Amino acid sequence: MEKVIVTIARQYGSGGKTIGHMLAEKLGINCYGREILRMASDDSGINELLFHRTDERLKGAGLFGLAKKVYKGGLIPPESDDFVSDQNLFNYQAKIIKELAAQESCVIVGRCADFILRDRPDVVSVFVHAPMDYRIARSLELSASAIKNEKEMERYIQRTDKHRGDYYYYYTGRTWDDARNYDLCLNSSRLGFDKCVDMICSYIDIRFR
Repeated sequence: MEKVIVTIARQYGSGGKTIGHMLAEKLGINCYGREILRMASDDSGINELLFHRTDERLKGAGLFGLAKKVYKGGLIPPESDDFVSDQNLFNYQAKIIKELAAQESCVIVGRCADFILRDRPDVVSVFVHAPMDYRIARSLELSASAIKNEKEMERYIQRTDKHRGDYYYYYTGRTWDDARNYDLCLNSSRLGFDKCVDMICSYIDIRFR
């Protein structure tokens, strides 16, 4: 296998993003996350703020669960009234993800990348999770926000995970934390970040050897 793309979905506070960056550094490849919003903006000509605002607005919109708009590929043309719709903003992110996967080995954190790239044979999809108490403690330790209380942090984690699950279902029709969607599901509290990276590397070696 000439190249490999690793997609990482993660529970809030599990360290999935950190693991993604550590993995990319170990493999000598790029790691992409929210940078994809800027790249999609550059490609589409749509203001980057719209991509970020859509992410934030949909968190509390109550749209998820009422319906789903499963990604099927394609783009809405600029002359359409729906050019800057939520669906087309997602379409452009998916376009960037597909282009990155076609061009280079890389790690992609979030953005439903596992679903978007599900038909590629060179993709390894990973879900990183951990018990709530571990995620609360880690989030409180790292948090630069005003949240300093365990109960408040637990509620914030639950809301964030619900948004990620709803967002994933809305655009994929799948359950976000269903192990059947992923090649590997890793408990970061049991393994630690370094061993999670080692596990992913070992899987890549075994599968593509």
